[in-house]
Amino acid sequence: MGFTDLDYFILIFYLIGVSLFGLWIGRKQRDTKDYFLGGRNLPWLAVAFSVVATETSVLTFISIPGLAYLTNLNFLQITFGYLIGRIIVSFVFIPAYYRGELSTAYEFLGQRFGPRLRNFSSGVFLVTRLLADGVRLFATAIPLSVLTGWSYPSAIAVIGIVTIIYTFTGGIRAVVWMDVVQMTIYLGGALLSVGVILASLPGGWGDVVASALPDQKFQVLSLGFGQGLGGFFKINYTLITGLLGGAFLSMASHGTDQLIVQRLLTCRSQRESQRALIASGVLVIIQFALFLIIGLMLYAFYQGAALRSDEIFPRFIVNHLPPGISGLVIAAVFAAAMSTLSSSLNSLASSTMLDLYKPRYGRDNSPSKDLWISRVITLFWGLVLIGGAMLFKSRENPVVELGLTIASFTYGGLLGAFFLGVLSKKVSETAAIVGMAAGIGVMIFVIGFTPIAWPWYVGIGCSITLLVGFLFNKVLSRF
Repeated sequence: MGFTDLDYFILIFYLIGVSLFGLWIGRKQRDTKDYFLGGRNLPWLAVAFSVVATETSVLTFISIPGLAYLTNLNFLQITFGYLIGRIIVSFVFIPAYYRGELSTAYEFLGQRFGPRLRNFSSGVFLVTRLLADGVRLFATAIPLSVLTGWSYPSAIAVIGIVTIIYTFTGGIRAVVWMDVVQMTIYLGGALLSVGVILASLPGGWGDVVASALPDQKFQVLSLGFGQGLGGFFKINYTLITGLLGGAFLSMASHGTDQLIVQRLLTCRSQRESQRALIASGVLVIIQFALFLIIGLMLYAFYQGAALRSDEIFPRFIVNHLPPGISGLVIAAVFAAAMSTLSSSLNSLASSTMLDLYKPRYGRDNSPSKDLWISRVITLFWGLVLIGGAMLFKSRENPVVELGLTIASFTYGGLLGAFFLGVLSKKVSETAAIVGMAAGIGVMIFVIGFTPIAWPWYVGIGCSITLLVGFLFNKVLSRF
């Protein structure tokens, strides 16, 4: 069917509207508390939507349907673990954050251990976020390239520049409220796609069932014990892997990653922050179920044809949606992408400014100077992310798995360091640094030289960090 002038108009109108919104909402920024924390006065439901929109990204929108197209609904098991992890973070980490009136996740480590661990953990976050969001920004270019025929670098530059504009000016308040708008748009786009797919199938939902049932694509739960113990740890999606791996990943991403923690710190109180986080876990399960079901619908639509997983949904949008709707859904793809990218820019800037720059060089700065420097740092990270996304030109696996693997690489060490700080008052800063470095070092071997499935990465890294941290501290205490 192709992309019409109406579709282009809708897409361009959306991109211009987003930029103008950031300019409008940024007019009241006074200092870094406004820019990075929204004055600690944002409603919990808006924060919950922002958390979901932030972690959704284009990886969910285009790669999760492709994953279900190739396999089944086993990925949903991971989301059950996500909810468990959020509940633990709500009652273990969030109270500690609100007791300290913190501005970043790593400020907690600085108060508990010292400045060296704060700087180290902040640096680890910056590197991990740069790599993981480089993948996400690259994923954004896939549907845009399919749509326009542009090269991936050109597509990356367009979406990156538009996102920089409204994040640079509006800060976290613009990011959160734009997330609410963008989540509404991309879920609306997904539901529109559902309607069009079902209308295109002669038997509607019955055709989906008839196509998916013989290939066991409705399978959600998988125990994975049939291949022995060694084979079990190689399977990405089993019930135990999902519950444990998903919980550890969620504890790390929502309890130690400034990308999410920053949002939780914008709530009016500890209780509202806990509500926002737990509600986001429920919303994520529903959302992932929707996108997985879209994958099964596309399987029926294309009759199981061999297609590249990350391009299945984008090609359907461009070639089969009616004029106008296609533009709305592509705008929804951009909404998912920009919500995550804008969140990354603001969190990268906040950690750089508040963890690394401010304690050393900016103690005597005026609020207006701090705000100006924060915006310059935001611009810097935006340009770096655009450049980083250019590096991901080839991919064998669905980009959602690549993104989660990169994040899992250092999450275990970060989570272990936070647990050392929360669970013990005796572990020293040196022991925590050694433990965290050991956890990350072990993951180099695990990821590079073993067939262990990615959902186990965070749990392994966290366990090594805790074990080495406690043992090293015990050794130090004897001298």
